[in-house]
Amino acid sequence: MGRIKGPAIFLAQFLREEEPFNTLSGLAKWVADLGYKAVQIPTWDRRTIDLEKAAESQTYCDEYKGLLGQFGLEVSELGAHLQGQVLAIHPAYEMMFEAFHPKGLRGQARTRWATDQLEKAVCASARLGTRTVPVLSGGFAWHMAYP
Repeated sequence: MGRIKGPAIFLAQFLREEEPFNTLSGLAKWVADLGYKAVQIPTWDRRTIDLEKAAESQTYCDEYKGLLGQFGLEVSELGAHLQGQVLAIHPAYEMMFEAFHPKGLRGQARTRWATDQLEKAVCASARLGTRTVPVLSGGFAWHMAYP
């Protein structure tokens, strides 16, 4: 239990076009003022993190942690839920999941994109010093559980 960071909050559910919900610093101030100590970062939205930079640059990650630190916050996890969700999709649900990945990706191209995103999330997580990357396991078996 000593490694749990928090109380924490997942930022994805609060992202909006209006302030303070449209930037990382705006969200950070808002959640810090609510008493949170850590944030789970959605890796699919550049308003919260540039996943490519985070995967490649320790400097970027150090500056990122510094920005959150100004508000008394730290990263609890990098969430890669949507990328994991589209990693394996049953063909019957491919159109339903199109909002979760770049336009025009189908089949193997979509799988390669999702794999690359998940690999970047793992690298970025290591650079940020977090130990887990929560994901959803894909939509391949949805047809057995969802009508």
